[in-house]
Amino acid sequence: SSGINAEYGVTGKVNIKLKQEGKKLEHQGIRIEFLGLIEIYYDRGNHYEFVKLDKDLARPGDLSESCSFPFEFLKVVKQYESYSGRNVRLRYFLKVTICRRLVDIIHEKGLVVHQLSSYPETNSPLKMEVGIEDCLHIEFEYNRSKYHLNDVIVGKIYFILVRIKIKHMELSIIKRETTGSGPNTYNENEQISRFEIMDGAPVRGESIPIRLFLSAYDLTPTMKDVNKKFSVRYYLNLVLVDEEDRRYFKQQEITLWRKSPTSLKPENRGVAALENMRTTLRRRVVDDQSVL
Repeated sequence: SSGINAEYGVTGKVNIKLKQEGKKLEHQGIRIEFLGLIEIYYDRGNHYEFVKLDKDLARPGDLSESCSFPFEFLKVVKQYESYSGRNVRLRYFLKVTICRRLVDIIHEKGLVVHQLSSYPETNSPLKMEVGIEDCLHIEFEYNRSKYHLNDVIVGKIYFILVRIKIKHMELSIIKRETTGSGPNTYNENEQISRFEIMDGAPVRGESIPIRLFLSAYDLTPTMKDVNKKFSVRYYLNLVLVDEEDRRYFKQQEITLWRKSPTSLKPENRGVAALENMRTTLRRRVVDDQSVL
């Protein structure tokens, strides 16, 4: 499969190679299609087509030698990112059909589409206090609520009250894939990562740092209500285990996005604009001096 940016058109060439040169291949026309499908695995009989474009490459006739046909789909709406999960797949592909009287000759070529984003304008930290009355009171904080796929999650856990014997604490990333709607909604949870951030009993006032590198994991952007068929969400799951192996946990949703190579942080956009302005002014000055 070939990877493409969602903003680009799709161009290329279809090469048809005859098994025996000189032997004619009779056909009723040759066409190419650009397709986008959502396939839900437990509903195999239904494929949900959300984009379809087609072009004729050749009129009915005979092929007597290997040949190539260029094609171009300039305005292709690729509004969703390619995705392959446990219960659903969203895919884009090119389909070439050589129409024949009895059996058509069909070949498919998959394409991977990435939706690139810019830094969000607002990205406030996540703060929350949780606990059990008169037994446990903790405060956790993550530096942001939205992260790109190669980002680093930085945070801390602060123990305000500890009256139960905690054995260890762990943090995991949970991916929740939701398909269907209403009474037919089905959730599939997958633990992407899990690591221990504390071993032993904490004391009141103790602070535990968190640093989690997302680039180590196979993640996708957050996907919400894609074509009203499925969603993919991510959660940070904090778990405390006491000496009797009772588990206390708290989940917090985070938003993941795919960073564009040229995207700038909001605080740097003004600096970049100013640098561009300075560069333009320098060029004008140089150009004016060269005229003199």
